[in-house]
Amino acid sequence: MNYRLLYAMGFHPWEDLAEHRPYADGLLRLVAREEEGRRPPFGAALDVGTGSAVWGVELARRGWDVTGIDIVEKALNRARERVGKAGVEMRLMYGDVTKLGDAGFGSDFRLILDTGTFHGLTDDQRAAMGSGVDAVATTDATVIIDCFAPRRRGPLPRGASRADVERAFPGWDVTDVEVADTEPDMISKLFRFDERFYRLRRNRAERSDDSAGPDPAAVTSGPVSLRASPS
Repeated sequence: MNYRLLYAMGFHPWEDLAEHRPYADGLLRLVAREEEGRRPPFGAALDVGTGSAVWGVELARRGWDVTGIDIVEKALNRARERVGKAGVEMRLMYGDVTKLGDAGFGSDFRLILDTGTFHGLTDDQRAAMGSGVDAVATTDATVIIDCFAPRRRGPLPRGASRADVERAFPGWDVTDVEVADTEPDMISKLFRFDERFYRLRRNRAERSDDSAGPDPAAVTSGPVSLRASPS
């Protein structure tokens, strides 16, 4: 998708998902799992392809130290306005999500959130994004990615399967696959978005400390969990 053109036209319907409770509640339930047993501040979070910072602002409100990165300047301008109105602290950076390791914002992110960037990238760009996440994430980090189901939709994102996600993040395990929107609107049904949230954790071979035992945050339950079923 040409996000520069869409933002220039003032067309950004994905921002409305923050008010669509079936989607927002599902996403924030996954975020809440990274907060269990802790008090804010929860640590550093990276909002990949932040756009106008809808979700970055929400993370900041919850107690995360948030950095948002995007390559569309008009989106970042909207993000700055949103952050200012919300009265939260959030760092906004112009940058390419396929070059995260070169962005210069460190390697201490324990939460990486992508609500719609990965599934529109080429295979090479996805691999580059995965390598970049490796470079900036902590050893106990969690990645949450929202993807359409893979199929042709003209200029819309082509989507990504579980296998696509796993291929781009070889050092990570997909611990959960959940339906992202249990009440899709007519556009979502027409184009068969069939969105899924993928939750990833570094696999044990990649962790520096294997003595901590099983990862309690990797245990999940819930009526919309598709953990055992590849999408």
